Amino acid sequence: MRILILCIAIFLNACASTKSGNPRYNKDLDSYPYPFSVSKFEFKSQRQNLSMAYMDLNSSSKKVIVLLHGKNFGAYYWDFIAKDLVEQGYRVIMPDQIGFGKSSKPDHYQYSFYQLVHNTLQLLKSLSIDSFTLVGHSMGGMLATHLTYYRPDQVQKLILINSIGLEPYLDLVEYKDPEFFYQSELGKTPEKMRNYQKANYYDGKWSDRYEQLLVPHLGQMNHPDWKIIAWNNALTYGPIFSEDITTKMSSIKVPTRIINGTRDRTGPGRGWKKSKSTKLGQYQVLGKQVAKRFPNAKLYELDNLGHMPHFEDYPRFKKVLLKALSQ
Repeated sequence: MRILILCIAIFLNACASTKSGNPRYNKDLDSYPYPFSVSKFEFKSQRQNLSMAYMDLNSSSKKVIVLLHGKNFGAYYWDFIAKDLVEQGYRVIMPDQIGFGKSSKPDHYQYSFYQLVHNTLQLLKSLSIDSFTLVGHSMGGMLATHLTYYRPDQVQKLILINSIGLEPYLDLVEYKDPEFFYQSELGKTPEKMRNYQKANYYDGKWSDRYEQLLVPHLGQMNHPDWKIIAWNNALTYGPIFSEDITTKMSSIKVPTRIINGTRDRTGPGRGWKKSKSTKLGQYQVLGKQVAKRFPNAKLYELDNLGHMPHFEDYPRFKKVLLKALSQ
């Protein structure tokens, strides 16, 4: 209960800031408050000096869990989950990937999941972490799957929360150039962002808690940095469509736990499908199909919840998450 009260308080403070002058957040969200202390991992990549933001809780624990965020979010949305995981004795690492949150937004970057995997592993190496449980939500699920495929020796358990990529998108939709996504990003409005999440994540409903997640994005849209943010947003669509994870699942023998809100209908590319009859994002079907592809998987389905089960019904989600971690 105290966690829920804290989350509401954070939201109310953010809303008060929004109403008192439309906040303006730069590309690194410097003035946007994260729930825990933020550190920066400085490194070189693709001939650039970059900075990867991360939060690190309970650093004395040897039991490590790494949380990988989705595309429309940064690591800030793990706050109440992280608190509960600390109570379970975990050291909790929550990075912002390059291009997201408080991490660098390069003018030019060749995004790929394996580049993000490499960046994440470099961060963990700098913290002397070589064995961990891996949790990925949405796009973070695709990243987590690629990382587990690449370094199964380091991942103790893989947990996917409404991961995208459970179907081979380029088999089903047309390819789009980054410029297409850039123009789409520039055309976004607060109302469009709400309507997208309302329709795809929350079954047409909206609440103050969901609005809380939009605050950093709306603040960035008010800042002169928005174009470079939008460009990075556009570039990160490429790996989602071109780096299929379905062909890798059968090779991943690491214990895998799939947590799916079955009402989820998130389907990247729905607007440019190759066939009108194709149905994307049928998570009530995809979860069962994918669970059979992993050699060592267990599926947990949350009926009547969507793409954000940890926000729609956290008490119900928490029970499943702790069960997935313990089994």
